[in-house]
Amino acid sequence: MEYLNNDFISFEVKDIGEGITLIHFELKRQLEPQDLKNIHPPDPVKNKFSKKIVVLSGRAPIWLYGFLVHFYHPVKAIAIFDPRLEAGVVVESHTKEIEVGDLIKIEEGG
Repeated sequence: MEYLNNDFISFEVKDIGEGITLIHFELKRQLEPQDLKNIHPPDPVKNKFSKKIVVLSGRAPIWLYGFLVHFYHPVKAIAIFDPRLEAGVVVESHTKEIEVGDLIKIEEGG
């Protein structure tokens, strides 16, 4: 499921495993800090993935990742995809099942 967010960012939401949602984003141009005011990522409650692990993927400034981690705070856990590890690294968790620093393996083409 793809979401176009203005003319500068798009998001793709993909279920990639039991209880895991991958959110891949692509920048259409270089972002400026004021662009954060106009970014509306896919809502985890409306799109029914708030009880899942969210893995964020995409090339972007670190401050966009900070914004997205804060935005997705209500989900079960948040991981950041690292292509060298072929996995998401858990950076926030609200469950005893998953700890910060755990890896969420992502199958190729995930």
